[in-house]
Amino acid sequence: MGFGSATKKISKVADMAEEVYKRLNELREQVQEMRETLQTTHDRVERLEATVEQQTAIIEALAEREGIDVEEVRAGAVIEDAEGDSSTADAGDASGTTDDGATPGTD
Repeated sequence: MGFGSATKKISKVADMAEEVYKRLNELREQVQEMRETLQTTHDRVERLEATVEQQTAIIEALAEREGIDVEEVRAGAVIEDAEGDSSTADAGDASGTTDDGATPGTD
């Protein structure tokens, strides 16, 4: 094997190493972007959870003031979800029609 052949092989290995290094840097940047996105998402979820907790407290206080048993309503909702009734009820409510197909208030 002559020097020319060895030089070509070394040059090829060096080019491959540069490509791997370039890809590694790109991967490093992607991981950093993912970490930042994850942190942003985490912060947003924490804020949303706090908002939901506040809204739940307000709704529960209003329900209590109106004499509504919150636990009973929750139990009913859990049962509906378990039976699959909530998905069919939501579909009917979303259409804006009554059971007979009429639109309410359009007599």
